[in-house]
Amino acid sequence: MPAKPSGAPQRRSRNTGAATASGGPPLSLERIIATAVELLDTQGVDGLSMRRLADRLGAGAMSLYWHVGNKEEVFDLALDAVLAYHPPEAEAHGWRANVVHMLEDWRAAMLRHPWSAALLPRRALGPSMLGRLELLSQTLSRAGVADADLNVAIWSVWNYVMGATITRGSFDRSPDDLAAAQRRLTELGERYPSIDRSRLLLDSDWDGAFKKGLDLLLDGLTPKR
Repeated sequence: MPAKPSGAPQRRSRNTGAATASGGPPLSLERIIATAVELLDTQGVDGLSMRRLADRLGAGAMSLYWHVGNKEEVFDLALDAVLAYHPPEAEAHGWRANVVHMLEDWRAAMLRHPWSAALLPRRALGPSMLGRLELLSQTLSRAGVADADLNVAIWSVWNYVMGATITRGSFDRSPDDLAAAQRRLTELGERYPSIDRSRLLLDSDWDGAFKKGLDLLLDGLTPKR
């Protein structure tokens, strides 16, 4: 489970009005966080430092502290930025469609920014993630999930989305590697007949598997009439 939900610091946009050392546009909180996201996308969590961020912005490192308190705040704000959710203007038909849309969007955001899946469980929950969980809680409640079961339902969904995303993001074996692994399973088919028959290691429909698994999970959450 993630850290306590204290929330990311409130965003403040203080444009100093002065151009950066390289003659680029003035610093602003929005520009700092957007650049931090770009840096995290290319360098990962360990690759982000205030010095490196300042260099990317063409600014002095100390100038960043007019806008953010420290690197930890940059992490929180960058994570909150990539996990922002914008529900569709036209509400989907039925509670399940609304839940599926939000969860698929959450997974897609983490796949676009792989560092976010690793960082999320280690940070206090920010406004964007708390908003998603609140929307999920309200939707499941309206669907008939009892208050006594709501936390279990939410953590079950959390664990499914996080697990599926991390697995997909780290499963980067080449087609040749997968084919070789499947051939080995075929040779051992008598020992692993079900895995051999299902061609498990050659199934690359990650999106389809996520949707079907989510359907199974939501079936279990649906109150029995």
